[in-house]
Amino acid sequence: MRQRVITAVVALLIFIPIIIMGGIWIEIAGLVLAGVAMSEVLMMKKIILISPEAIISIVGTLFLVEAGNWFDGLSKQFNAQFIFFLFVIALLVRMIFSHNRLSFDDVGVLTLSMLYIGYGFSLFIAARGAGLYMLLYVLFIVWTTDSGAYIFGRQFGKNKLSPLISPNKTWEGSIGGTIAATVVGGVFAALVHFPHSLLIMILVTIILSVSGQLGDLIESSLKRFYGVKDSGKILPGHGGILDRFDSLLLVLPIAHLLGLF
Repeated sequence: MRQRVITAVVALLIFIPIIIMGGIWIEIAGLVLAGVAMSEVLMMKKIILISPEAIISIVGTLFLVEAGNWFDGLSKQFNAQFIFFLFVIALLVRMIFSHNRLSFDDVGVLTLSMLYIGYGFSLFIAARGAGLYMLLYVLFIVWTTDSGAYIFGRQFGKNKLSPLISPNKTWEGSIGGTIAATVVGGVFAALVHFPHSLLIMILVTIILSVSGQLGDLIESSLKRFYGVKDSGKILPGHGGILDRFDSLLLVLPIAHLLGLF
């Protein structure tokens, strides 16, 4: 527990100033986080990080993180989507010359991971670009849901939410986490004055809170499939970047889909 607390304090001392400053700092943070997260997927799949397929996957992920900012001016024939497709083609070509070490299934996993992680962290940057309040709102929902689910689950948890994927999670904890997030998100929305009514923001908060828990379960399912406890070891006591940002990687796309930024 002591190690978890120390890691959390150090991480927040670094993370909070970055999101406050925004600009180039949030872009660098997004690129670093995405690169590490993709590396964690590669390591779970036991793919060497200096292999051609690993390099293609990491570069492709970083491209997606900044594609919207750096490649808006490309021609219609040579747009960001097409460039990403070239990364997929590169993986397929690598498959041919890998002597069956890289399979079509592997290419599919790496492509999906690039999309999931790359677009997720690109929206992390986009949310900060919409304003500090927007990113804080999303972060508060994720953090409050996580903390609320833990507290309510410890006190009242009896019915397992998804025993085959995450045995410690309960329906009571899940509902409690969403209630806590709704209260915090509602108060935050009332104070910040979003361009939507308070009722709509409360409904949005509930949707995002549930989405965050689904994001957590998605990453838990990934870890269970590969037989690992944590996605990585970069954060002592907390695991890897995917372990800490799993909820956010689903909450941000849903928030974007709902038109928040």
